[in-house]
Amino acid sequence: MRRREFITLFACTAATWPLAARARQPARLKRIAFVSPALKVNEMGLSGPPQYRAFFEELSRLGYVEGQNLVVDRYSGEGRPERYSELVRDVINTHPDLILAVAARLSLDFKMATTTIPIVTIVNDPVALGLVASIARPGGNITGVTIGTELELIGKRIELLVEAMPGLSTLGYLVSRSYWEDMRGAAAREAAQRAGVSLKAALLDSGFYQTEYQRIFSSMERADALMVSDEAEHLASGAAIVELAAAGRIPTMYAYGEYVRLGGLMAYSIDLPETFRRLASLVDKVLKGSSPGDIPFYRPTKFELSINLKTAKALGLALPAMLLVRADQVVE
Repeated sequence: MRRREFITLFACTAATWPLAARARQPARLKRIAFVSPALKVNEMGLSGPPQYRAFFEELSRLGYVEGQNLVVDRYSGEGRPERYSELVRDVINTHPDLILAVAARLSLDFKMATTTIPIVTIVNDPVALGLVASIARPGGNITGVTIGTELELIGKRIELLVEAMPGLSTLGYLVSRSYWEDMRGAAAREAAQRAGVSLKAALLDSGFYQTEYQRIFSSMERADALMVSDEAEHLASGAAIVELAAAGRIPTMYAYGEYVRLGGLMAYSIDLPETFRRLASLVDKVLKGSSPGDIPFYRPTKFELSINLKTAKALGLALPAMLLVRADQVVE
């Protein structure tokens, strides 16, 4: 090989070394803090409830692999809001690239704790909660999924209960005192009034503890049926709530299909797996550099009615055929 040709070949090869080296370097690990108000940490993955499986499957489809280019630190509030401030501090101190916070209380606490770490959340009405200024253009460091207004959702749940129990006149409402006393409680009262139903609050005063649920069910004023608020903290005691309702023979409407799989009578909720897939796509956008404040909140359009037919029979309820036909999930 001539000397000039060798020099030229060497120069071209050397010039490509930095590019090849950069191509071989792994992308920087992204770190997500995934914070649930109630679900156990070991359930927040592919082996957990369908919505969590859908979330991680969608992340995988988008190119994220835990342990390779993604680290997911999981946290649970264990259904205890009094611990949230400490939990929030612990999460913030790890300096994650993104915080995925499920439900209103946690999201509001994170909003107060940081204006720089991106937050993706799922809540009812982020504007009414004071979480963001606008659904279309949130601003700041928060985006996510908005389920809809409390009035719409509770109104539909009451409507379905009335359809299942045409003689329904008095409805108990299992709810925390703080929830009952803010605009969400006001929306529940308005929805009940519109439906011509008397709404009686069964108030949690001392937190979301099983002993508190036992106290409420043992002292609850007699009602034709019960509705459980959509506060995610209830899920930490979901099985206990379902058992107490069954023991008291109280037809109960829930906010999530998970209760129906546990033996609860009925639930009306968003399509959780599809919603969590949307959350994964929002996480992807933020991790790729989009500002959360520029990403509109996604609003689900598909809702699911779940019915446990075995529970209905145990309660002596003959559910209308048209209601069963409309159900997306029927547990027999």
